[in-house]
Amino acid sequence: MGLKIRKGDTVMVIAGDDKGKTGRVLQVDEDKNRVIVEKVNFVKRHTKPKGQNQSGGIIEKEAPLHISNVMLFDPKAGKGVRVGVRMAKDGSRERVSRATGEPVGKSE
Repeated sequence: MGLKIRKGDTVMVIAGDDKGKTGRVLQVDEDKNRVIVEKVNFVKRHTKPKGQNQSGGIIEKEAPLHISNVMLFDPKAGKGVRVGVRMAKDGSRERVSRATGEPVGKSE
């Protein structure tokens, strides 16, 4: 269980230009410790047309954020929370919110 943030989690940005924004994790890069969060950290990409049928222009898309700049968002606490791991009753590991003690998301 390498990282405590996973694809599909709702996270809150805690540092940078987009501080305070929340969004769903679209992609996690474990090698580079980066996440892509939906509708957060937009960058503009200028593209040239390639071929006859493709048009050029300016494309806005999400750029990766370092995983240390996001926290898991707990709707019960209403804020970003630290994540812990504990053993469930059936012997599997589960992620828990340090603020409320409640399990968050599904464990794999």
